[in-house]
Amino acid sequence: MILDQVYDVGFGTLPLILVISIFTGLVSTVQTVYQIVGPMPKYILGYTVGRMVLIELGPVLTALMVTGRCASSMAAEIGTMRVTEQIDALEVMAIDPYRFLSLPRIIGTFIALPMLAVISEAVALVVSAVYAHYFLNIPFSLYNYGLVHFFFARDLFGGLIKTVVFSFVIATAGCYYGFKVQGGAREVGQAATKAVVTASIMILILDFLVALVVFG
Repeated sequence: MILDQVYDVGFGTLPLILVISIFTGLVSTVQTVYQIVGPMPKYILGYTVGRMVLIELGPVLTALMVTGRCASSMAAEIGTMRVTEQIDALEVMAIDPYRFLSLPRIIGTFIALPMLAVISEAVALVVSAVYAHYFLNIPFSLYNYGLVHFFFARDLFGGLIKTVVFSFVIATAGCYYGFKVQGGAREVGQAATKAVVTASIMILILDFLVALVVFG
């Protein structure tokens, strides 16, 4: 079941992550150029976009996309099992439904989300470098110089810590609201909505707290 969850969270969300990452790279590049005033060295673009993507945009946007797709589906799946009494059947067979259903989803998200974040960051940076080269006349060498020369391991490490924390929040919210379903199909839909809203809010709160601890 863990591999099924890794596949569902990872490969199922990958197309969406790729699209979001392309526009993340483009928007971050355009906004950075807009903010640069005066005769700033061209390599500053690679430095600025790199840190922006690694620390903030990559982890947070990836987590929010996974939340929208996976937290809702987890809540809906478990909620449907609750309504159709499949969870009661597991209890009759002396199987702990919380461990049997929640643990694979938590571990699967824990494995898949950091990988998705790394892919997202790589795609965003490549797109940013290509846009800078062809539309802003900034050579790849200068962009790469700013990206690599001012790279800090703490930036990547801090971003990965965020994804680990976010993965737990996403899966826990989905499972929690799924198990809380008591009524019919309407409550299943409400549980999915509550899971997405709760996880999204917690991601933004924890983003601040992790940033405060790691980068503060």
